[in-house]
Formats: sequence, C-alpha cells, structure tokens
Amino acid sequence: MRNIILSIIGLLLIAIAVFAAIKIVDSKTKIKPRAAKVVKTVFVDTVKNGTVPITIAANGNLTAKRRLELFSEVQGVFRGGSKLFKTGQPYQKGQRLIRIDASEYYASVQSAKSNLYNLITSIMPDLRLDYPEIYEKWQNYLTNFDINKVTPELPEATSDKEKYFITGRNIYSTYYNVKNLEQRLSKYTISAPFSGVLTEALVTEGTLIRQGQKLGEFVDTSVYEIEVAIGIEYSDLLKIGETVELSNLDKSKNYKGIVTRINGSVDQATQTITTFIEVKDPSLKEGMYLEANLNARKAENVIEIDRNLLQQDNRVFVVRDSILDVIDVQPIYFSDKKVILKGVPDGDIILNKPVPGAYAGMLVKVYKDKKNTSATKGNKIISANSNQ
Repeated sequence: MRNIILSIIGLLLIAIAVFAAIKIVDSKTKIKPRAAKVVKTVFVDTVKNGTVPITIAANGNLTAKRRLELFSEVQGVFRGGSKLFKTGQPYQKGQRLIRIDASEYYASVQSAKSNLYNLITSIMPDLRLDYPEIYEKWQNYLTNFDINKVTPELPEATSDKEKYFITGRNIYSTYYNVKNLEQRLSKYTISAPFSGVLTEALVTEGTLIRQGQKLGEFVDTSVYEIEVAIGIEYSDLLKIGETVELSNLDKSKNYKGIVTRINGSVDQATQTITTFIEVKDPSLKEGMYLEANLNARKAENVIEIDRNLLQQDNRVFVVRDSILDVIDVQPIYFSDKKVILKGVPDGDIILNKPVPGAYAGMLVKVYKDKKNTSATKGNKIISANSNQ
C-alpha cells in the first residue's frame, strides 16, 4: 500500500514539472509584429512647357589683350630711372621703362650731325652765286638746325638742277646716315606705348644688356580677354558683339563680356571653335580663371529639370493617382546640373527630387505644403524657366 501511494505522488510530481516547463517555454515566445506598409513621401512639380534659352558654359584664363614683350636691339649697361624696374610696377603711357647707357653712341651721332651741318654750310656760297632762287630756303634750314635736337628734314628740291647739285655734294647720303644713327639712338630708351603694369622683369640696374636679350613683359591692365572653345554645332549661333555673362569660380563676382573675335577654322581634334571674349574690370588680373555663359539659342515647348531626375533610356518619373510611372522624354541640351527636356505633357506631375529605390508602380504620398491650398494641392509648377 505504501509503495502505491509513493508511485502516485511521483507521477503527480512529474506531471506538475512537465506542465510548469510548458508554461515557461510558452511565456518566452514573442509575438512577431505585423510589418507596416511604408509609403514614401515625394516632392513633385506640375509641368508647364515654355521657352528656355540654351546657355553654353565655357571657361578659360584671362590674358591681357595688349601685351608687350621687351627686347633690346642694342647693347649697353642698364641705367636706373625714376621708377624701379620691378615686377608689378605701374607705368603711364609715354613713361620711360628702360634706359640703356648711350653716352658713347650719342657722341658719334652728334659728330655725324656736325658733319652734315658743315657740309651744308660749305655749299652756301655756291648757292648764293649760282642758285640764288633756292639760297633762302637752305639758309633758313641752317638757321633752324639745332644739333641737340632731332635733325630736321631737308628742304624739298624744286628742280633737277638743285637735286643734282645737292646729290653731287653728298648731302643726301650724309643726311640719311644721320637719320639712321638717330633711329638707332632712340632704341637705347624704351617707353610705355600704353598705361599698364610690368609683369616680368629679367634685368636690374647695372646689368650689361646684350642685343636681342629679353628684358621683361609689360601688359595693359584695362582690357582683358578670355579664350573659350565652343562646340561646332553652335558656331552659326554666335555673333560678334554678343554679351556674355562671366563669373569667378566661387560665383562671388560677375562680369560682363563681349564676343570680339571668332576663329574661322575648326579644331579638328575637338571639333570646337575658338571664341575670344573681351572683359573690362579694375578687379581683374591676368591669369584669373573665369566661367562664361554664352546665350546660343532658345528652345521652344520644353522644360528644364535637374540632371539627376533623368533616368536611363531617357525617362522621368511621374505621379499618377499616388503611383509612380515613367514616361519617355527627349533631352535637348545638357549643362553641368540641368537638362532641357521635350515631350513632357503639360499638367503632368513629375518628381522634383530623386527618390531612392524608386520604380514604376511604387505607391507614394505627395508632399503637401500646409501654407498652400491651391488646386495643385501644394505642388509647385515647373515651367520652362523654372530652376527647381
């Protein structure tokens, strides 16, 4: 009897243990939540086709339109002037840039002038006796002759006799020899042909300058030009005198330029045409990098959107009844950030910003601006001139 009671108690304990274990296991089982369906919110625009000007973007470095490379045609020691011959030194038009010591050569020029004066003086008695009609003009020439000034032009011969007489006395050859020496003497001084700045200085005071040596560079800082390459497809649309918008790299400053020259030949390697744009501004410096926007032509019945909205195979997303769809479009022109499209019907609602993982048939929710209660339900209207 005792054994039976113990067996029954053992079975009860086992049953209770199994039941407790099942309860413990069931209590650790988590109920999996039902996945909520995510609907992405999108920003959209309503299409309105119109006219968009096609702007050709180009860039290049500024160069001075007027540049003077300084070379020496004579030899001598470089002498200093009122201004130091240093890079960045400004000069006004007519101001002396370089003076080379010409004291020795100047003496030879003065000697040649003296010989010419003596030669003309020696023929004056003969002119008074044999050619009294021309004596007066030659006498006036001697009176006005100043050896310290530029040799005046000889009186014009009025007859063959006068010409033969003057030629026979070797006056013409002596005169032109003097003029040749004076011309060479002027090369010992180089003056600024225009107002500008010295951008390169290769010699200093006391330097022995040799014939043909480069001395530096002088540029006009009032007018610059930029050389840009334009695609051949727009060559017939560019015109001389057309206004061009220019800007620096960070877009902090804008300038106005004018197309002044267009190359008549095409670069065979790049199939582009070189165009020169003139620009004036006191803040400009040679070598500055500028970007140019040339108005080539206008596209009709088109829109302009961001390039990242254009999908492969020339398609864009549209929203129809809260579902994404794709339509085929025709790109007209690509810029760095924008693309001009044709073939998008008026009134279609297209994406304004890219949607990650977007696909045709995707369920979306259009963003509504609470401040806007128009018929477009808060959507902006994208027109031909929209920059959205």
